[in-house]
Amino acid sequence: MNRVVFYDSRAHFTAQAVTVLLGVLMLPVLWRVGLRAFSMASETYSSGTHSAAFVTCPNDTVAKELARGIVEKKLAACVNIVPQITSVYEWQGKIEEDNEVLLMIKTRSSKVAALAEYVRSNHPYEVAEVISLPIDQGNPPYLKWIGDTVPE
Repeated sequence: MNRVVFYDSRAHFTAQAVTVLLGVLMLPVLWRVGLRAFSMASETYSSGTHSAAFVTCPNDTVAKELARGIVEKKLAACVNIVPQITSVYEWQGKIEEDNEVLLMIKTRSSKVAALAEYVRSNHPYEVAEVISLPIDQGNPPYLKWIGDTVPE
């Protein structure tokens, strides 16, 4: 008995199109899953885990006291004190210009709120500057050190 088999090219094309479409749609998901798996396996840094925060101070004495307290309380791994900056700003309707000292603070992003509260409680300014930016990339051993030094 002879069989005749018909090949439906439309069905085959549809199946291929669906396969390609699913592959394209799944690529971003698979990419993210793969990056997370690789990150966990290799202990690489996840963007935004840590932040760099900035605080201005009126002088070196205030800057050093705040920096030491921030590090002692484990609110940051490191505070750099940058002397002699000039700030130009508007305050109470007037343009002001002052010499200040800048603190560059490296911490976990999860600690920024506690850091801001500590600064507000210990800073002489009526409105203390506390701003932060997430750290996207950096030297992996340094970023690991921040994570090891500042508890979650």
